[in-house]
Amino acid sequence: MEDAIKRVKIQQNDQENNESSILIPGLPNHLAHLCLSTLHPSLLYGVSKSWRRLIYTSSFPHFYSLYVVCSRSTYNNSTSTDNKQYGARTDEQQNSVEFFFLDPISSKWSPLPNPPSDPPIRVLRHHPSFISRNLSIQSITVSERMVLIAATTHKFLPALERPLGFNPLCNEWFFGPPMPTPRRWCGTSSVNGNVYVASGIGSGYHGDVARSLEKWDVKEKACEWKWEKLAGLKDGRFSREAVDAIGYRGKLCMVNNKGLAVKQGAAYDVTQDEWEEMPEGMLGGWNGPAAATTINDENEMYVVDETKGSLSKYVSETDEWEELIESCDILKGAEQITAGRGRVCVICSGGRKIAVVDVATTPANVIRVLSTPPEMEAIALHILPRISVQD
Repeated sequence: MEDAIKRVKIQQNDQENNESSILIPGLPNHLAHLCLSTLHPSLLYGVSKSWRRLIYTSSFPHFYSLYVVCSRSTYNNSTSTDNKQYGARTDEQQNSVEFFFLDPISSKWSPLPNPPSDPPIRVLRHHPSFISRNLSIQSITVSERMVLIAATTHKFLPALERPLGFNPLCNEWFFGPPMPTPRRWCGTSSVNGNVYVASGIGSGYHGDVARSLEKWDVKEKACEWKWEKLAGLKDGRFSREAVDAIGYRGKLCMVNNKGLAVKQGAAYDVTQDEWEEMPEGMLGGWNGPAAATTINDENEMYVVDETKGSLSKYVSETDEWEELIESCDILKGAEQITAGRGRVCVICSGGRKIAVVDVATTPANVIRVLSTPPEMEAIALHILPRISVQD
């Protein structure tokens, strides 16, 4: 009798599994897949389990997600159920960085897989001796991957001997080539699929490091990855702190200070392998965190004035900044921005909020304000393909 009941249950489960794997009744799945792939995933998410599974497979057209590098919030370090839900670290590790992505379809934050533990990642964001200062943690987006380049340990030393990257298309972490000189307080960005690291300091200040520029071609096979030394800066003025560096129309553009402070700028031409003065208008309007993206095959650069809360786009033809949003309270105090897919995403409110601005429409406007994962402060943002699951 028990064996018969078990057989019935197995048959029922098999039937339910078969039904849940059918995309459109009466239509072969490969044809149903072709039909459903033309629809926006948000339309499919709430219809059925089989459709929901489909949009996260590698065979479904990619949509993009927001990835965030976080540190444990200084506002509330208490233990809670949220800590357990989001995989909080132990007390002695809570200064280390943590990584999350926001699914735009379900609007839920999820942690990324744990980074490699060998060597362990020991990155400091806040130091008890410098409560009012955040130590920089620098990451970039290159070839649809997130790559951490530079950070600081609790002994005020460079935290990364080689870049640490995450590839969402295979849901895996990877290491880049060992850096000739591990560093922090550098300028770093990507141009044409290459990672550029300029200036910075190692375990201490060295003039040759502060004037250096190196390139890593991520497009090469991993076994051939290496750093290539390029034309250096004329002086070490960019090694004072983590500086903004933007890849814009074949050039690496850098300024040596943040905010409204008087700045010096420089631009590196990746084709000519030479440094040049930054255009006067670009430098004059660079008054907050900046980012660049490609829209309609054209590179666009944006900056948020952290005092006014305005958003502007650089117009290279006239060497001027075009104001897209005159003033917005949520953008005041902006700390870091990223741009892509017609959006500019801004870290604000002390790292606890993320404002999403639609720059593909006229006028540009804030369409959403997100809260960061519980008890987390956002450090850096990346717009990357969503994580694929096994088909």
